[in-house]
Amino acid sequence: MRHTQNRNLITLILGMLATVTPFAIDLYLPSFSKIATHLGTTTAKVSLSVSSYFIGMALGQLIYGPLLDRFGRKTPLYIGLFIFILASIACTFSTSVEVLITVRFIQALGGSVAGVAAIAMVKDFFPPEQGAKIFAMLILTIGLSPLLAPTIGGYVATVMDWKAVFFLLALIAVFAITIVFLFLPEGQEPDKTVSLRFMPMMKTYFSILSDPQFFTYTLSGSFAFATLFIYVAGSPIVFMELFHVSPQVYGMIFAFLSVGFIGASQLNIFLVKKFSSHNIFRFALIVQVIAGIVFLFAAWSGWMNLYSTIVMLFIFLSCVGLINPNASVLALAPFTKNVGSAAAMMGCSQIGIAALASIGVGMFDTVSILPMIVLMSGTAVIALILFIVGEKKMSGKIVITESSNTTVMH
Repeated sequence: MRHTQNRNLITLILGMLATVTPFAIDLYLPSFSKIATHLGTTTAKVSLSVSSYFIGMALGQLIYGPLLDRFGRKTPLYIGLFIFILASIACTFSTSVEVLITVRFIQALGGSVAGVAAIAMVKDFFPPEQGAKIFAMLILTIGLSPLLAPTIGGYVATVMDWKAVFFLLALIAVFAITIVFLFLPEGQEPDKTVSLRFMPMMKTYFSILSDPQFFTYTLSGSFAFATLFIYVAGSPIVFMELFHVSPQVYGMIFAFLSVGFIGASQLNIFLVKKFSSHNIFRFALIVQVIAGIVFLFAAWSGWMNLYSTIVMLFIFLSCVGLINPNASVLALAPFTKNVGSAAAMMGCSQIGIAALASIGVGMFDTVSILPMIVLMSGTAVIALILFIVGEKKMSGKIVITESSNTTVMH
């Protein structure tokens, strides 16, 4: 279906839906200290609520794809956002960090529908020649949310309370439902031929994983991408607990570091005109590993201060900005069928591996920069090893398409 109504309005609505999950992750980061004090726990334990959200988000990638095809776009969207609203409110009634971690998982299962639906509806409302442009705009919109969310969250937590941040998330979802109901046309009609049975779905996913190129770039890219999630989980501890910056300053630092990730991903658009995605991917992996080794050695020697930490993290996140879009393109390149399932599997792998890696920040349960750096450096090294091994299995036979770069962002 190609809708002829106001496409600018539709683009704005899809962009709004795509930012629900990034805001749910980044908006409450400056409130970690206040949440920890209220629940009688540590900031490191509170960071596990970020990891639980990531896990719920990863599962949502696999769940909502078939549901949006089987039942149409709006019904799963309404249900998912309603779950998100209830879970957001439930977060304010958390009596322990364990309850918060659990409710955040449920919040993610609901909220992840917004991003998946936004991507699916690009193909509903726009012809192929416009799709790449719309995807680029959505990616840029998602990338801008880390610039705004921590700053807004820091202000709300300071002026009111940490609970107000979760009420704000609920209001954002209410607004999204209202706008979708009033202004967004129906997308793809429900398709009852789409199977929701477990075994056929798993058979498709296993066949996708058996492709060496998909396996190599997805797994290697996922471990490299994990450094971003480790940073998100660990940065409140490092900056607010270790370096004692205020929530407002933390928001500004977070926004600045997001520029590295966003800027590199936009720079990649120009780099792929001169260099292959494969070479850019390999170069960024090597730089990330070198940066990790230097970062770890300097921190172990006690040389890191606030400013040098910001510089090293900027380099790390810039590498992720180059790695992620090229990994996505190269992983999906071999497929002409089951592209949607391959994209869902890739998204689940990226977010799932990153979520599991970020749990380590909370497990260390200490106010130190070393756990974050050890985890970031370790996942970078694993990514490079997986890539080297995968290159040998592919035997230099890499499928390359003219597809536009896509990316999965927090």
